[in-house]
Amino acid sequence: MKFSAMKTKVASSLVALGLSVAVVGCASRLDINPINTIDGANALSTDQGVKVALTGAYAGSNLGSTNLLGGAMMYCSEFLADDGEARFAGTFQGQFEVWAKQMVSNNALATGMWSSAYVTINQTNLVLANLDKVVTRADKEDVEGEARFIRGLLYFELAKYYGRFWGDGDQNTNLAVPLVLTPTTAVSDADNRPRATVAAVYAQAISDLTRAEQLLLEGSDGTRATKSAAAAVLSRVYLAQGDFARARDAAQRVIAANVYSLAATFDQAFNEAAAGYTRENIFRMSVTAQTGTNNMQQFYSPAALGGRGDVRIQASHLTRYEAGDVRAGFFNISGGNRFSNKWNVQFNDVAYIRFAEMLLTRAECNFRLGTTIGAAPLADVNAIRTRAGLPALTQANLTLDRILAERRLELAFEGQLLWDLKRNRATTITANPARSWTNPLFIFPIPQREIDTNPNLVQNAGY
Repeated sequence: MKFSAMKTKVASSLVALGLSVAVVGCASRLDINPINTIDGANALSTDQGVKVALTGAYAGSNLGSTNLLGGAMMYCSEFLADDGEARFAGTFQGQFEVWAKQMVSNNALATGMWSSAYVTINQTNLVLANLDKVVTRADKEDVEGEARFIRGLLYFELAKYYGRFWGDGDQNTNLAVPLVLTPTTAVSDADNRPRATVAAVYAQAISDLTRAEQLLLEGSDGTRATKSAAAAVLSRVYLAQGDFARARDAAQRVIAANVYSLAATFDQAFNEAAAGYTRENIFRMSVTAQTGTNNMQQFYSPAALGGRGDVRIQASHLTRYEAGDVRAGFFNISGGNRFSNKWNVQFNDVAYIRFAEMLLTRAECNFRLGTTIGAAPLADVNAIRTRAGLPALTQANLTLDRILAERRLELAFEGQLLWDLKRNRATTITANPARSWTNPLFIFPIPQREIDTNPNLVQNAGY
């Protein structure tokens, strides 16, 4: 970033004071306004105040929250899509309900994700509303770009979790989540917004991320938004829409920037101390002993490595790997159970999107479209396979199913499983009982407390 090249590992003091306002969601309200509501205009009255507020939007109380990119927005996709390849053996009721596809309207994860997302969105709205306080044009562009990146990313994730997936019915009438684009500093009936359509929320995410990509510079730190990070998330949005040309082109922009690349070995991509880690991870949430939480490590890592050991990888998952695939050995055994090595280190940053995904996205889209923008699909797939210790495919045995299989193995337990199954219209996400990609059990409920306080909200089917 322009105004600070340092990796931010400290939480903003403004966040500690509650700059994000005493609300738990865009629609939640108390019977009376709380007396400790903070005046956002005063808190962000200076150049430094706006920048500190932006830094706070990344913190463990906001985007890095365990309810968001600190864990839940990744593992909930894996839990919902699991079909016996991993087992949740923990005692947290909210996580168990998601994994078992037995959520209720007051599920703790659905409530926490909504709450944390809207608090963070409000923080970005406060920053965007006070851009005039930023002194230099370069800094102003950077601040706006980062704030829009965070807001766009969150609206995309919220639309996937709380709305029917793109193409499941009519996205122009299907409901997602409320769009809140101005700051809330006190709560009133005017904040009882209805849910916007899936199409409208996607359009806002694309608008924010496109603007972010235009404004931001490149950078290799990975813990702050950059031009490549915005393009990488845009590639996910377009892929979800089935817009393969735009998804390909966004992934190509990341690859062509020559800032990120594959780590030399698969292990290095997940080991923060290894060479290549920061080259592969395009965007990740900062974690140290002082700030941030790695909930992926907490659930996926065994007690012997500081985790809870709640997510246990089953033997059926291993059958997906070819002989000689190093990824098939990227597990550890503890207490007779198998755990993924991707999330072993407690104070590793939480990776959200990797360079390997960009290669696989470009390969898939080029294959579907019969193009070779950037590289031939075979070259991109073989780059992934070579690192995994596998022999190269030939053009004769390259199929869409092979590309999607490589994607599933490469990105296993990283939060993309449900969305990949949905966008590929999986007739069977779970086999026993059989559930297809349109099953409403794969959609979060609108939190009951939001329904109770906002008469304009409509609950999702099944809740």
